[in-house]
Amino acid sequence: VEKYRPQALSELVSHRDILSTVQRFISEDRLPHLLLYGPPGTGKTSTILACARQLYQEREFGSMVLELNASDDRGIDIIRGPILSFASTRTIFKKGFKLVILDEADAMTQDAQNALRRVIEKFTENTRFCLICNYLSKIIPALQSRCTRFRFGPLTPELMVPRLQHVIQEEGVEVTEDGMKALVTLSSGDMRRALNILQSTTMAFGKVTEENVYTCTGHPLKSDITNILDWMLNQDFATAYHKIMDLKTLKGLALQDILTEIHLFVHRVDFPPSVRIQLLIKMADIEYRLAAGTSEKIQLSSLIAAFQVTRDLIVAEA
Repeated sequence: VEKYRPQALSELVSHRDILSTVQRFISEDRLPHLLLYGPPGTGKTSTILACARQLYQEREFGSMVLELNASDDRGIDIIRGPILSFASTRTIFKKGFKLVILDEADAMTQDAQNALRRVIEKFTENTRFCLICNYLSKIIPALQSRCTRFRFGPLTPELMVPRLQHVIQEEGVEVTEDGMKALVTLSSGDMRRALNILQSTTMAFGKVTEENVYTCTGHPLKSDITNILDWMLNQDFATAYHKIMDLKTLKGLALQDILTEIHLFVHRVDFPPSVRIQLLIKMADIEYRLAAGTSEKIQLSSLIAAFQVTRDLIVAEA
């Protein structure tokens, strides 16, 4: 992931509109305070680091850029101390501004964020702030209004595949067509996650196929889910329960994952609307209970029961 982190703005694969805007800010030397938000692995940190590399030469990087992460201490004392003193001093030889990057800003306390808004306002002349976070709602409105906001959405498969192929070629890994599909599906728009799955699958199996990817991440296979659905709708309760239990033990599947996958299938299978509604409500309840840490065996029985009731309703309606 670090080896192939984009170094320049031109290397970033996604969010062309955001990048062109930022590029224009830089070329006109009118960079505002930035607030980049969106799910992990979508290029927020890479974007601002690429900007910093474009703005400053290697040797002045240390004196012009201050990067703080959630793992560093960013309480109110740090805002009032080091950040304040960094922002308030000008560099003697270089005109232009310094850059303060606060990564994972949603982990900062309310007090620290409140202290920050004054600092941002006071030293706009010689310092630009860039806040990066996953959840916009955790940043206080006062900070949001002082920054130009950019949302980094999850990457689309069209953008991810070429980049993945580039990495695959560089590393000389064998990846099948369905393996590539599986990578993109499981990472759900998170480039970092896609690369991590690719790496771990390669190390575990040598060849990246759909089955290997699913096995490596512990995700239920499509065929397994089809079987489970088939058993629940066509077998009697005891048989279905034992078969699913055996499969779970054999493959080490979590009921939570099975439920998520079955949910997709329920929308594809042609159930009468009233029956589907009942079933989805039941599944939602089971998911909620699983999240609360209940017994998987009982919840599995409940899931099978829901499907058997559905089956009987369909038969009755027919």
